[in-house]
Amino acid sequence: MRDEIYVLETNLDDCTGEKLAYCMDLLFAAGAKDVWYTPIFMKKGRPAYALSVMCKEAEKEECIRIIFRETSAIGMRVSLQERVIMDRKEVTVETPYGPVDGKRLTYEDIEKTTIEYESAKKLAEETGKPLCDILK
Repeated sequence: MRDEIYVLETNLDDCTGEKLAYCMDLLFAAGAKDVWYTPIFMKKGRPAYALSVMCKEAEKEECIRIIFRETSAIGMRVSLQERVIMDRKEVTVETPYGPVDGKRLTYEDIEKTTIEYESAKKLAEETGKPLCDILK
């Protein structure tokens, strides 16, 4: 499947980790599809972070407002990109320790199934089994 996604990017050399974490929470709450920070070096060798946000058009303006309000950003790059994503279907995956939530992913003739982390974590806590055994 193909669609379009906006990518918002800004470089921050004077923003604390606490502000970045809070901003990330707000961006996800506003509907961002993904948010990440990349360590970078800016002019004069200053350590900094590049903040990147993936969002749909409906959330773009609110995400921009959050970034300007909650960080030291004074500008950002906005790009519209084509995105290719696998079709997704929620499924139940049977493990030796019990059922967990998962996704069946397909793209043309490619098919794979993934286990949802939160569901696997819950089963690990309930059974006392290592998470890595459940995720196999």
